[in-house]
Amino acid sequence: MEEIFQILWGTRMLGIPFQLENGESVRVIDPGILNRDSGPDFFNSKVKIGEKTWIGNIEIHLKASDWHRHGHDSDPSYDNVILHVVAHSDTLILRKDGSVIPQLRVTLPERFYHTFAYLSSSSPEIRCAHRLREIDRIRKADWIETLSIERLQRKGARIEEILKRLNGDWNGTCFMTLARGLGFGLNSIPFEMLASGINLNHLRRHSDNILQMEAIFFGQAGLLDPMTNTDDRRFQLMCREYQFLARKYSMKPIPKTTWKFSKTRPQNMPYRRIALLAKAMAETPDLLNKILTAGGDDDKLRDIFKWKVDPYWSRRLTFGGDFQTEANPSSLSDSSINILLINVAVPILYTYSLLHADHEMKETAFNILLSLPPEKNSIIREWTRLGFNPKDAAASQALIHLKKEYCERHDCLHCRFGNILLRREATS
Repeated sequence: MEEIFQILWGTRMLGIPFQLENGESVRVIDPGILNRDSGPDFFNSKVKIGEKTWIGNIEIHLKASDWHRHGHDSDPSYDNVILHVVAHSDTLILRKDGSVIPQLRVTLPERFYHTFAYLSSSSPEIRCAHRLREIDRIRKADWIETLSIERLQRKGARIEEILKRLNGDWNGTCFMTLARGLGFGLNSIPFEMLASGINLNHLRRHSDNILQMEAIFFGQAGLLDPMTNTDDRRFQLMCREYQFLARKYSMKPIPKTTWKFSKTRPQNMPYRRIALLAKAMAETPDLLNKILTAGGDDDKLRDIFKWKVDPYWSRRLTFGGDFQTEANPSSLSDSSINILLINVAVPILYTYSLLHADHEMKETAFNILLSLPPEKNSIIREWTRLGFNPKDAAASQALIHLKKEYCERHDCLHCRFGNILLRREATS
């Protein structure tokens, strides 16, 4: 609960003006900077108490006596606290020189606690859905734009983390990012695990032999069990190739149970996507250069992702006897390519631009999102029912981010929609 009061103070949701218990007025000019380390909760705050303006630090507690319980009375870093904000004023707090630290007792309406408990309660639905109409269109649009940038920054941070882990190897980073993207959500983590266990230098030695490339990928995916009872000759050849290559390169596969097969569309079955990843790495080992060269050219960007799986997979979803009467598309659909542009090309372009201080490239990356159509999935359909109609991929990415990072985490205090609704309850 103390953290809630910190957020309320930092976002000016506690309402102004206030009064100290002795009747002096308190006006918050600047709530200060939230301190996440040891020391007072807010640095460089500016408040006016009576006719005097104070600049210093703010400490927030549920009970005033927590000051002593937390040992602040013996910590010199609390000597310059100018205001002690509490929910319950059960004692006065003195500085070491005997002077009283001004203490502000803050109370919130009961409806605030009810609203906060309701909004932050565990539920798969969007809890503020019935109140979103209370928020004006401009504020909604502003938050959606911010969220789209926030989501791109989050993806960029993930790529930077991979790049750091790989000691600045951009080729390996692009490989990991592409692999994750081909998981299309459901199998993103298994694909990332698969890519983590494959050495690009080993792949390059076999890039002219698609059977060996597939053997490495399927073997590392844990999908080449030589004890499988099948007369599929290609499968048998892959098993032999992988056994040899695994010994040569000391490779160990991930568990087969890592993969998710249920609720997966035929074209997105792991076998077909793994085959496509093998083909992609055989034909496009320089993915970063391709993306940088294409820049914001839509046709060139799309051409990068138009790989075709080996004809063997045209009528198969797995190895063995599941031969289909109707052929599956050998390449990705336009909508799937759009998803790879959103989750692979744009984040790579954006991250590269940040690390090289290329502002024009950064703008290009975001403009690609604005040029792509919005995604179609269960999250977007849910927001559409609530009156949000994203016009482009930037907006749909924002709504996905809002649902996953705020709604599902019950983080209403940091969401502008929740913030606006709670502010009304706290200050009215």
